[in-house]
Amino acid sequence: MRLLLMSDTHLPKRAKELPERLLAELPRADVVIHAGDWVDTATLDLLESRSRRFVGVYGNNDGPDLRARLPEIARAELDGLRFGVVHETGAAQGRERRCAERFPDLDVLVFGHSHIPWDTTAATGLRLLNPGSPTDRRRQPHCTYMTATVTGGVLDAVELHRLPPRT
Repeated sequence: MRLLLMSDTHLPKRAKELPERLLAELPRADVVIHAGDWVDTATLDLLESRSRRFVGVYGNNDGPDLRARLPEIARAELDGLRFGVVHETGAAQGRERRCAERFPDLDVLVFGHSHIPWDTTAATGLRLLNPGSPTDRRRQPHCTYMTATVTGGVLDAVELHRLPPRT
């Protein structure tokens, strides 16, 4: 099972559209996960219409239209792994411990908000993934997204993809 992970698209505030390279990943993904801060409903419509399976949440910059359609926290079992998706997890310091305490029933937590790619594992075994942002790099050197695979209850091939600068 191939996963496509993204967050913090902020369209059309930070960019006018999703990068072509990211859009090209959609047909290859079995599941598309978005960890919030969409800003517009058109991006949600696009991802829902082009995804085989979609899991998403709203973020702190998302208004009532998006909040009416998306949960604050989403959960999904994907090929035997228990996934959670949330936008904010708080400060980087102590994140693994806090998230493991808050989500003891998960194997993987996908989050966003910081625009900073993150891939760590808590002492409890909870894997924390932040794909960064494909449209708003902020202080990061690149805009990013992630792909991963789940096979027989094992998460592997987690890859951070750097996008070329927008022209």
